[in-house]
Amino acid sequence: MNEPRHADALQTRQASAAPPVRDLAGLLDALRASAAQRDREGGHAAQEKQWIADAGLLTLAVPREFGGNGARWPDIYETIRQIARVDSALAHLLGFTCLQVVSVNMWGNAEQRSRYLNGTVEHRWWWGNAVNPLDTRLVATATGDGGYRLDGQKGFCSGTRGSRMMTVSAHDPATGKPVFAVVPTGRDGITVHEDWDPIGQRQTDSGSVSFAQVRVEPHEVLERADTPYASLRTLISQQVLTNLFVGIAQGALDEARAYVNQNGRPWINSGVAKATDDPYLIQRFGEMRLQAVSAEALAARAAYALEDAWQQGPSLTAEARAHVALATSEAKIVAHRAALDVSEKLFDACGARATHAPLALDRFWRNARVHTLHDPLDYRVRDVGRYALSGTLPEVSLYT
Repeated sequence: MNEPRHADALQTRQASAAPPVRDLAGLLDALRASAAQRDREGGHAAQEKQWIADAGLLTLAVPREFGGNGARWPDIYETIRQIARVDSALAHLLGFTCLQVVSVNMWGNAEQRSRYLNGTVEHRWWWGNAVNPLDTRLVATATGDGGYRLDGQKGFCSGTRGSRMMTVSAHDPATGKPVFAVVPTGRDGITVHEDWDPIGQRQTDSGSVSFAQVRVEPHEVLERADTPYASLRTLISQQVLTNLFVGIAQGALDEARAYVNQNGRPWINSGVAKATDDPYLIQRFGEMRLQAVSAEALAARAAYALEDAWQQGPSLTAEARAHVALATSEAKIVAHRAALDVSEKLFDACGARATHAPLALDRFWRNARVHTLHDPLDYRVRDVGRYALSGTLPEVSLYT
């Protein structure tokens, strides 16, 4: 069968789209129905992002004092995992909106917290991410009044397309330190490029953003304190990725189970009438499930450790923060491996017919492969090994 042209496919999808959803179960059903087709199309998932907003999920991380859900970290990450089971790209977008909200909550002053957190609730803002301190191409020049002018470019700016606000980090050559700020995505001089074209995570809008003499007002500059509590943002980010991996592993297992139960055929030498009675297939599914549930258990453990640290606020000690970093790395290592392994074993379980392109079952492995390259696994294993051998806890870095 010939694949429909892009415009025809998009028109068909919009015509058959579900009405706005206001509960998580309805959202998952709606996202699942179009996940394979949207993976093939790529581009910007404006309608699906609206559904996420309609379900009230953009305010998960906004404290209740500002009208948000004030959800605990274990609950936020459970929501991200569930969405990642059907669509890890949109789970990424939700996770990173929560991350930017938390950045304002942790680094902003009272006036900034009120303005941006209330604004997120009132206007249901999607947030973009242009915070990547390793990318120093974006230069901040002080203007003498407490503000800055931004010139340059940032890459891997997840969620910026379609966002109303973004957090930004830029390099200040005069001080050698990063500058953090909040700016409206539509401000003059900001250009969001549609240059995101990876093998997976195709709808995360993670392209580049250019800045040409962009004004940052003094009241938009965030003052990031050098404290263990302020550095929790890194671990919050890493646990977003960890739970994406867990969701991918769970989603691959879900798809494999459904496919085998509906389409599976026993191997000619198996001696059984049904594929589901094949002892080797049963063993394969057992191994896949063990990986998925192990990853979920460690992810939940890390989320509870983060929640305990979060509740301590500015009184959080460096040692307590380091234990959260250790739990985060342990969970991410296992989830990383589970996402790649289970999404590959899916095809061993389902067989050659499961490679039929319209099924897009390879999206789980492609999504996992793109995200698991975020930082080297070996260095995380090194950190865990050091602790196991000598009790040395991980040091604070951009990834731990």
